[in-house]
Amino acid sequence: MREAIRLSHQNIKEGKGGPFAAVVVKGNTIIARGTNLVTSTNDPTAHAEIVAIREACRILGSFQLTDCDVFTTCEPCPMCMGAIYWARPNNVYYANTREDAAAIGFDDQILYAELAAPLSQRRIPMIQIVRDEALEAFREWERKKDRIPY
Repeated sequence: MREAIRLSHQNIKEGKGGPFAAVVVKGNTIIARGTNLVTSTNDPTAHAEIVAIREACRILGSFQLTDCDVFTTCEPCPMCMGAIYWARPNNVYYANTREDAAAIGFDDQILYAELAAPLSQRRIPMIQIVRDEALEAFREWERKKDRIPY
């Protein structure tokens, strides 16, 4: 965790993004590091956890973080939680809370509220179209004999 905290300070000094960092550990070895790069890359998905997960998966040659732990300087936002659950690490350790982040202007509460809201009541309209055509790809996936499940 101290390495993640060190990286968060470094990220502030370098002006690459917000005060967030994460590391992925396997055994007793840090295999990947990530800092928030949202503003420096113009990528709203470049949160520290996602940057670290992408690098760890590249290094491991796997889309799962089997036998790994994630250390992050803040409780993950809903987007990062989704990435973490898809990556399936053993544990997630965090330092600051979502309330700590909200106190300095990083309020994820809207995301939690939007996820809980019915589709028809979300701030960004979610409109389903051409489902029948899109289902063909799902049917093709179901028939694929050599698919890799995840």
